Amino acid sequence: MQKIFFYLLITAILFFSQALAEQTKQVQTPEEIERIKAAEESAKKERIVQLLFELKTIEENIAKKESVWIKSYASYLTSLDVRESLDKIVERINYLQKKRDKSLSETDELSALIAREKILTSQIEKLKKKDSSPFSNLITPPNIDEVPSVTNPLDIFMGISLIKTLNEGFKEYIAKKEELNTLVGLLRSEINIYTQLEAIDTEHTRKEQFDLKLKQLERFESALDTMNVTVDVYEKRLDIIEININKEIESQMLKLVKISVIVLFVFLIFFLLKLIIKKYITDNERFYMANKFITFGNFTLIILILFFNYIENVSYLVTILGFASAGIAIAMKDWFMSILGWLVIVFGGSIHVGDRIRVDMDGQVYVGDVMDISLLRMTMLEDVTLTTVLENRRAGRIIFVPNNYIFTRMIANYTHSSLKTVWDGIDITITYDSNHKKAMHLVKEITKKFSKGYTDITRKQLNRLRSNYSLKNSNVDPRIFSFIAPNGITISAWYLTNAYATLTLRSSISTEIIDAFLAEDDITIAYPTQMLHLEESAKKTPPFAPQEVI
Repeated sequence: MQKIFFYLLITAILFFSQALAEQTKQVQTPEEIERIKAAEESAKKERIVQLLFELKTIEENIAKKESVWIKSYASYLTSLDVRESLDKIVERINYLQKKRDKSLSETDELSALIAREKILTSQIEKLKKKDSSPFSNLITPPNIDEVPSVTNPLDIFMGISLIKTLNEGFKEYIAKKEELNTLVGLLRSEINIYTQLEAIDTEHTRKEQFDLKLKQLERFESALDTMNVTVDVYEKRLDIIEININKEIESQMLKLVKISVIVLFVFLIFFLLKLIIKKYITDNERFYMANKFITFGNFTLIILILFFNYIENVSYLVTILGFASAGIAIAMKDWFMSILGWLVIVFGGSIHVGDRIRVDMDGQVYVGDVMDISLLRMTMLEDVTLTTVLENRRAGRIIFVPNNYIFTRMIANYTHSSLKTVWDGIDITITYDSNHKKAMHLVKEITKKFSKGYTDITRKQLNRLRSNYSLKNSNVDPRIFSFIAPNGITISAWYLTNAYATLTLRSSISTEIIDAFLAEDDITIAYPTQMLHLEESAKKTPPFAPQEVI
């Protein structure tokens, strides 16, 4: 009942208001009506001016942005205009070609149209992508190639860089979407203004501009819808990729920590081994070689640990190493042979650090002590020896001998194994009338006296070598020989001496022999002599007497 009363009250008020308005209208004079119309017309013009100003402001804002979207759409419109022009030209060319009786002007027109057709065709080829889809490149998200797996510590940096690159590409894509969203808002405002102008300003039609803006808005809205969907899908894909890469990085970091612990443990073990050999091996040579072996084994074991942890397919590794070794053997033959030489030297035991060796290199002879045996070369310190006295006249140089010389050059070891002595000889010549038997006896006694210690040492060393080598002649006593020479009888004395100090003993024995020979009356040291025979020249008579010469 109250609702019915309320509805009747509202109806009565509306009826009364309408009747009052009609009564007021009937009361208005013609002047008032004219004034009202003028005011309405003025307000209408002001509204039109205001809308045009707003439209111009929006267009200026769009122009200031210099957006890639506007440029792409302009290229799209250009491609449509070019294609439309080309269709008209083709139609005109077909018409002129079918026409039989062409005038001169029509012939010239046909040639010009054919040339223009070629130009427009080339432009169409450049703009053909813009013709069907003006925003194909802009709405397409950054391409994600096949994501590589993080399989080693170096790939960690690659994975972090890839995540950063993908995120930056996604941010750029979002920025383009926001720019497009802003443009769509501005275009919608333009459409709204055009709609109001069409409703208010009936004198001027703007249907063509309205239709163009409407088509542009439809294109931009379609691109925006596509980007909105693409952003969601692309973002989810990026999240999956980032999660997978982070998991792989975490796995590699954990693996790296484990390998680091193992490597540190290996270093500790080999460090303890070095301390042990330093404590229990007093011989410098043995300590040096043991230290070398431990260092080599340490690095070899670490390399194997790294290989077997980061190379998934061992057969693939073997294949690579096979090809690599073949290439190295060809390209770096000398290095490869030096490494093989190092293996022969170290494991064969032919040369050790501290040995005195002689090397023939490029016509020069070098004698010195081995200071180091590295993977590629031996380092030798040249000492003052008989070779330097008689041939080089120079000593104290550091000589680098490639390890491959063990295969191609003559290398003599004066101190191989436990043998530390060598045979040295002294030659002295006496005259034919000297007591040569007595001289040989004196030389033998002198050499025995000075070389006795080395003789005993050598006898013990040769007994040790019998277990490894076949020794037929093991006589270590001094050996005295005599030979007939042009100037007399040459006595050659051979004795054992220290391989590192041959010149010292040679000098001592030489002076002792000279003193012994000079003390004997029946021994005379011979040396090259020369006799000069001088004769007085006989006077000769000239063939003619002086008085006969006129």
